[in-house]
Amino acid sequence: MSDFDYDLFVIGAGSGGVRASRVAASHGARVAVAEEYRVGGTCVIRGCVPKKLLVYGAHFAEDIHDARKFGWDVADCKFDWRVLRDNVLAEVDRLEGLYGQTLDNHKVTLFRTRPTVIGPQKVRLADGQELTAERILIATGGWPHVPEFPGSDHAITSNEVFHLDTLPKRIVIAGGGYIANEFAGIFNEFGSKVTIVNRGDTILRGYDEQIRDRLLQISMTKGIDFKFKAPFRSIEKNADGSLTVHPENCEPIEADAVLMATGRVPNTSGLGLEAIGVDLDAQGAIKVDAANQSSVPSLYAVGDVTNRIQLTPVAIREGQAFADSVFGGKPTRVDYAKVPSAVFSHPPIGAVGMTEAQARNELGSVRIYTSDFRAMKNVLAGRNERALYKMVVNEATDQVVGLHMIGPDAPEILQAAAIAVKAGLTKADFDATVALHPSMAEELVLMK
Repeated sequence: MSDFDYDLFVIGAGSGGVRASRVAASHGARVAVAEEYRVGGTCVIRGCVPKKLLVYGAHFAEDIHDARKFGWDVADCKFDWRVLRDNVLAEVDRLEGLYGQTLDNHKVTLFRTRPTVIGPQKVRLADGQELTAERILIATGGWPHVPEFPGSDHAITSNEVFHLDTLPKRIVIAGGGYIANEFAGIFNEFGSKVTIVNRGDTILRGYDEQIRDRLLQISMTKGIDFKFKAPFRSIEKNADGSLTVHPENCEPIEADAVLMATGRVPNTSGLGLEAIGVDLDAQGAIKVDAANQSSVPSLYAVGDVTNRIQLTPVAIREGQAFADSVFGGKPTRVDYAKVPSAVFSHPPIGAVGMTEAQARNELGSVRIYTSDFRAMKNVLAGRNERALYKMVVNEATDQVVGLHMIGPDAPEILQAAAIAVKAGLTKADFDATVALHPSMAEELVLMK
């Protein structure tokens, strides 16, 4: 029998932590998990799952309008924020229950508290109880970053946005990344006046320039305002409860809510990691090797807390790889090359592999293929919004090294196409594939 209370103690019951816990337990390990908030983590509780449900809800604004062109006599509709909010939160509750059930079914002990690491193999719970474990896994994810400035406490983050009492008539969103653009699209479709205020001069840094420019163009056409090179100076709360945002380089903006979507930072504060010699980077992320092991041999980390690729499926793979390697006798490494991603904006974006700029910098000689078209549905609906698909090809090998798309259902199409890019297929392989007509996806095999 082990001298430790547990073989594995996991801090954080999000996507990566839950996967690591249940897989380690299935390999025979005695596992405990500590979670200070709710089981499920950022994605399930306050991230991609509830946000995607809001995205679905927002799409009805255009779908109902377009339905008339397809013969449906649709009466004018009124949107009720509270109905959608409460239904989304109920679904979150259901999913949290399922995640907790998964842990229970695998006989994983759950502590609903945030512990402190007080030794390489020891943690202390909030009630003073001390527990030992042969290995400790940190899977505490990320936390919204809120810059400090006068009145910053009047703003909300993506943690609180799902709980708004009322739909803001005017909302200012700080940031230019995927969270900012996704919520901008959501609130705009719900009828809010949306202004994105970005300290930089571009949106969606890291995505292909043509694709992000197309989103900017479409977003502005839909009525979303953008202010660039405009860091926040202050937020002032007015007597009637409204807010006045004072950015640099532009006029004050009146708002009913301000959403800070300025990135997420690793959630390591207060864990006691520095005291036991765990190396952290400048952002507070835990430095780990390819085996997810930190500078302290008994302590590991997976997911956003390592600040490698902040995506739920990546955290899940890291948790699986850790458990299989350490407890399953199956050494596994996560491959971070050509990981697909999406932005659930209006319209959405899907991307995998190199952008055109990255390919020209790394490969030198490339070929670019594009398809710029109106989806059939948009044509009949009288909607001028155009989709854009872009393929980046290594001229020396004919390999497709990048795919970038913006348009209806782009993430759904991109997932299958990402398999081809990951597999190293060539432009000739795409050309040899018969088109599925009529579909938007067929553009991927018709580009000349």
